[in-house]
Amino acid sequence: MIPNILYTLHHDLCTGCGICEGACPHGAITTVVRQGRFLPTIDEKLCRNSTGCHRCMDSCPGVGVDLVKMADEFFMDDGTKTDKWVGHYLKCFTGHSNDEDIRYHCASGGMVSQFLIFLLEKGYIDGAVVTAFDPKNELLVRSYIAHNREEVLQAKSSKYAPVSLHGMAQAIKQDKGTRYVIVGLPCHIQGFRKLEAVDRKFREKIAGYFAIYCSSGRTFYLTEHVFKERGIRKEDLTYFAYRDEGCLGSLIAKQNCKSLNDKDEVYKERFQSYYHSLRSFFIPRRCLFCIDHYGELGDVCFGDIHIKPYMDDKIGVNSLVVRKKEWLDLLEEAHKEDVITLDEIPVETLNASQKMAGKKKGRNERFIVLNKRLGRIMPEYDVQLPDKIGLKAILDYFQNRVQQFLGQHKTLWWLVSKLKKDTSHYE
Repeated sequence: MIPNILYTLHHDLCTGCGICEGACPHGAITTVVRQGRFLPTIDEKLCRNSTGCHRCMDSCPGVGVDLVKMADEFFMDDGTKTDKWVGHYLKCFTGHSNDEDIRYHCASGGMVSQFLIFLLEKGYIDGAVVTAFDPKNELLVRSYIAHNREEVLQAKSSKYAPVSLHGMAQAIKQDKGTRYVIVGLPCHIQGFRKLEAVDRKFREKIAGYFAIYCSSGRTFYLTEHVFKERGIRKEDLTYFAYRDEGCLGSLIAKQNCKSLNDKDEVYKERFQSYYHSLRSFFIPRRCLFCIDHYGELGDVCFGDIHIKPYMDDKIGVNSLVVRKKEWLDLLEEAHKEDVITLDEIPVETLNASQKMAGKKKGRNERFIVLNKRLGRIMPEYDVQLPDKIGLKAILDYFQNRVQQFLGQHKTLWWLVSKLKKDTSHYE
């Protein structure tokens, strides 16, 4: 018998995507926050797994996905190429919004926000699933369907915190439109692709998926630790961004401060300074077994480009991978209308800028092999795993696990402060 989502939880394979909640036709699954992460809970009285329902597992990306098989199915246009790290693709680009305000304040060039606005205003889509900072939310993030420019821009920039898209499948099915884009991380896209196979009504309303490159996720504890070290008061926040004001940008926190004539107190710190220093302390264990950096099942995939001369840009430049001709045509239309700037680049240039792509296809695959040899249940992918592990991979894995252990236990955070990487050169 195929198990329910408790199998994923028991083996610590949950990505926290929230998709199983929407997949369950009986309302048995609720997404909650535990240990700094989004995790599902199951009402066993409502679960019908024993009678043959296993839609939660059918849509679960945590247990693995057939990346190669599904990409072969979805990306079949003439001219499609395959790269070891990127997967299937038509073309790779750098680009940015031609609206200077969007380019400066949205992550690394504002391509995602600008392209979504273009699609909505042209009537090509009816809405887009996005995630925004929300000062009224205890977790400071919320996901929703954006229907216009203002709602898209509320979700600008990166979120270095867990993002769950629970409720979004139901919201799309209930919304009055017919064409929607979902913006998410590789694991979100994998889960929604799997959900399409068992939910026709959902599938019929999806126009496409925009994936955000992902080196790994972070728990809510990262934000809590950063706030604690810097004296940022979550309850007084009026604005917060992990990255704002230019390429890569800075953490910006604005807090109510009545002692300063009711003006906001502003804290600012370079992104690299606070983020890169924390290494693997707040990375969930499951992220060590992900082999998908670029979002290989996304129709268009967006991220930074960490290589010269693009790194010298102070305003913002994105890189992107286009896998489907329909979306390539729409991007080129936006370019011709001077909404965005697009410059094609070789896939080799893109890969040179994304070191984590190689780590995920090499190091993380070895982490999977190591854990399998230790008798642990691992996610299953339709790729050939390496035969040899090597001492370096073993030491790297245990170093990551030690750091994660420290990050999971707040009483040990004083050690995190002692052991974190020196990034004073980013100040």
